[in-house]
Amino acid sequence: MIEVLYEDNHLIVINKKSGDIVQGDKTGDKPLPDYVKDYLRDTYNKPGNIFCGVIHRLDRPVSGIVVFAKTSKALSRMNQLFRDKEIQKTYWALVENKPTKSSDRLENYLLKNQQKNKSRAYLKPENGALKAVLDYQVLKNLNRYTLLEVKPITGRHHQIRVQLSQMGSVIKGDLKYGAKRSNKDASICLHAREISFIHPVKKEAVKITAPVPNEPLWKACE
Repeated sequence: MIEVLYEDNHLIVINKKSGDIVQGDKTGDKPLPDYVKDYLRDTYNKPGNIFCGVIHRLDRPVSGIVVFAKTSKALSRMNQLFRDKEIQKTYWALVENKPTKSSDRLENYLLKNQQKNKSRAYLKPENGALKAVLDYQVLKNLNRYTLLEVKPITGRHHQIRVQLSQMGSVIKGDLKYGAKRSNKDASICLHAREISFIHPVKKEAVKITAPVPNEPLWKACE
């Protein structure tokens, strides 16, 4: 049920499919950590409760890398790495309109609407809005879409989705932020492609890349 990209005694890294949820919500659908626990239980014949700590999240329609902790020590140390911005994440995004610049840094101020679970981007500071920064570059031009590599500098709610939309390059399938039409599987074409960090216990450099979804358009990007 899950695709394991990396595993040791401390961490397990999954290539999340679009539609999987990282944390339980009102839908009642089974969250990804429960699938990870099932995998650990079956693979290692572990009885009783199994620890699976959620370190970070991906939106439900997004695919790609999610890191879980197998111990409480790894969880607390990974959380600290995220707080200290010592984790580098790279995303791939397929967008409807090619940006005017082949690479750029986007800076916006994002205000989250809790009721609509949506953020709005402003070009200037707004009361309560949080600064959001990302770098992007064009990797490939396809027939109707453009592949961007995106590196978020900050970690705000729906940051990549809303900032690219504000720029005029809406992510394919992302109706919430202005896409022309939905994807058949309700996904959006945003993929957490790569993550790199210093292992919290082994102190070794770790770099993990997630294969793109098995879809013709994504496969054309590789």
